[in-house]
Amino acid sequence: MNGDFTFHNPTKLHFGENAMDALADELKAFGPVVQLCYGGGSIKKNGIYDQVVSILKSAGKTIVEDGGVMPNPTLEKMLHGAALARENNVDLILAVGGGSTIDYAKAVSVSAWCDEDPWEKYFIRFEEPSCRIIPVGDVLTMVGTGSEMNGGSVITNHDANLKIGKVFGPDVFPKFAILNPRFTFSVPYRQMVAGFFDIMCHILEQYLSGEDDTTSDYIAEGLMLSLIHSSRIAIKNPEDYEARSNIMWTATWALNTLIAKGKSTDWEVHMLGQAVSALTDATHGMTLSAVSLPYYRLILPYGLKKFVRFAQNVWGVNPEGKSETEIAQEGLKAFEAWMREIGVAMNITELGATEDMLEQLADATLVLTGGYKILTREEILAIFKESL
Repeated sequence: MNGDFTFHNPTKLHFGENAMDALADELKAFGPVVQLCYGGGSIKKNGIYDQVVSILKSAGKTIVEDGGVMPNPTLEKMLHGAALARENNVDLILAVGGGSTIDYAKAVSVSAWCDEDPWEKYFIRFEEPSCRIIPVGDVLTMVGTGSEMNGGSVITNHDANLKIGKVFGPDVFPKFAILNPRFTFSVPYRQMVAGFFDIMCHILEQYLSGEDDTTSDYIAEGLMLSLIHSSRIAIKNPEDYEARSNIMWTATWALNTLIAKGKSTDWEVHMLGQAVSALTDATHGMTLSAVSLPYYRLILPYGLKKFVRFAQNVWGVNPEGKSETEIAQEGLKAFEAWMREIGVAMNITELGATEDMLEQLADATLVLTGGYKILTREEILAIFKESL
C-alpha cells in the first residue's frame, strides 16, 4: 500500500428504520433558521416532507422553503438558493432528497457568503471556500451518489455546456445524515437502477487504477460483490428491505473517501458522463452506464492486471486455459451482462445525444490524469462515437 494520507470524515450517520428519530436532536446544535431544500415534490406525495416539517416546527425552527431542485442542479438555481440563504441569514441547510439535492445544498452553503463568482472560484479554479460556510444536514431518499457523507457537489452551467464537480474538504461535508432505507422504496425503477450503476461506477473509478496491493481495493471488491448480489434481489422486489438497506450502505461507503485512500483514482468515466448530462440533462447514472464499456475497453490493455483481478475476484471468471487479455475481456462481458440485467442505458443515443453533438461532447469533457491512460481528444471522440 503506497502513499501517505489523512482520513477525516466528520459526518454523523443515523441509519435504519428509526433513523428519523435522531433529527430533532441534531437540530439542537444549529440556529433557528433552516433552509429546506428538496426536488420536484415527490417527498410531499410520500409523506417525508410532512415528517420533516413537523420535526422542524416542533424544534421551533423558522423554515425557508427551497423546493424545485432539479436532477442536474443548475448554476441559476444554485445562485437563487445562495441568495435565499444570505437574505434569510440561514443557520442550517437541510437537504431532503437524493444526490442532486444534497450536491445543491453544499454548493449553496459555500456560495451564499462568497464575495467572488462561485462558479469561477469553485467549479473552474477548484479553490476552497474562504468565506463563511453554512452547515448542511441531509435526509436521504435516493441512493447512488454518496453525497450524504462526502464533500462532492456537481453543478451544471447550460450557458457554457459544462457539468462540473468540485470535491470540497471536510468543512463542507454534511454535519449529519439521516438514512432510512424505506425512504428509497418509492423511487421509480429507472431512477433506482441508475443509482445502482452510479454506485458501481464510483467504486470502479477508485478500483481500476494503480498497480500496488492496497487494502482499499479489497474493500472495493467486497462492496461490488454486495451491490451485485443485492441489486439482483432489488430489481425483482424493490421493497426488499435487506437488499435496499445493503445497497444504501454500500453507496455511502463507495464514496465517503475511504476506498480512495492510499491509491490513485480514475474519474474519467464521470467526466465523459457529465459531458453527456451537460448537453442532454439525462439522468446521471445512465450517462455513466452509456459510456463505461467503450472507455474500459480502450484502457484495458494499459491496466490489464487489474482488469484480470476484477474479472476473477468480482465476476468469478475461471482463468484456466485463457490469456490475461481473454480473462479481462470476459470480465467486461460479465459486467455488461449485469448492466443489461438491471436495465441501465447502454448507449447515449437513448439519452438524447446525436452524432452532430460529438464535437461538443468532446469539448465538454475534462481530461484527468489518474487513470491507466490519459485520453487524447481523438480517443474521447472515439469513445462517444462507440457510445452512440
